[in-house]
Amino acid sequence: MVSLYIMKKSFPVYDICTLSEFKEEDILISRFAPYLKSHHNLHLAHKHTFYHLVLFTEGGGTHAIDFQNFQVKPYQIYFMIPGQVHSWSFDGNVDGYVINFSVPFFQSFLLQSDYLEQFPFFSGASNEEVIDIPENLQDEIIALFEQIITESEVPGRLALDMVRTLMLQVFILLSRLTLPHHITNTTPYNYTLLRNFQKLIDKNFTTLKLPKDYAALLYITPNHLNALCNDVLDISAGEVIRNRIVLEAKRLLVNLGLTISEVADQLHFADYSYFTKYFKKQTGVTPEEFRKQITKQA
Repeated sequence: MVSLYIMKKSFPVYDICTLSEFKEEDILISRFAPYLKSHHNLHLAHKHTFYHLVLFTEGGGTHAIDFQNFQVKPYQIYFMIPGQVHSWSFDGNVDGYVINFSVPFFQSFLLQSDYLEQFPFFSGASNEEVIDIPENLQDEIIALFEQIITESEVPGRLALDMVRTLMLQVFILLSRLTLPHHITNTTPYNYTLLRNFQKLIDKNFTTLKLPKDYAALLYITPNHLNALCNDVLDISAGEVIRNRIVLEAKRLLVNLGLTISEVADQLHFADYSYFTKYFKKQTGVTPEEFRKQITKQA
């Protein structure tokens, strides 16, 4: 199963524990129906400290990832990275497969520690994390998941390594479907530069809020960075940074145990008033209004 770690005043953050179906600390493998039966609070907004992968074969409903809603349907696969806020709302019987795995799970297996970052569905961008599997690929993907289930239920020699190789086959097959259209005309150098920019933002967005700060870390000019973002993403470098700050603000605002001032402090805003103006300028609503909207949806 998973164990529950409590943020301030009981906002749910789940972690993998040794009671998982596969009896391993770094991975949980299960069919989705029994997994759902064991976890009754998935309809509430929560976070994971691990990668979360779900393939649906039956059922419907909705799934919200970082405040973007998706319609659940069969032969649809969801990828989520650690730290994302999400919640489910299912209609009728739901089944499929679920795999939760820790950040180090592949690092100990592959020499390239950031190997997973090359896959668009592990970028943290919600619109790239939901994939409808085409009919001509469905049988092959299901067969791979069935092999993963078999390895978890009757593990043989090097079972974990077999699971890893089967999962990598799934990732590679699906990545061939999902390379973002704007990347196809981008040089490998520019794509790498853009990903490095995004990774730097993830690490530093609370303290570095201007494009010139990141341009300096990337050893390029601010104009070069801005041109790159406009060419590839159709938005400015400043907007990429602001979007990340606002996303984290929304993730924190879901935790009703934090005051607005505490959220502002965590994001290193000078004061409550400045944070409120910044958030409203980017989203059209104040932090308080956003929180009320989320509470009504719960």
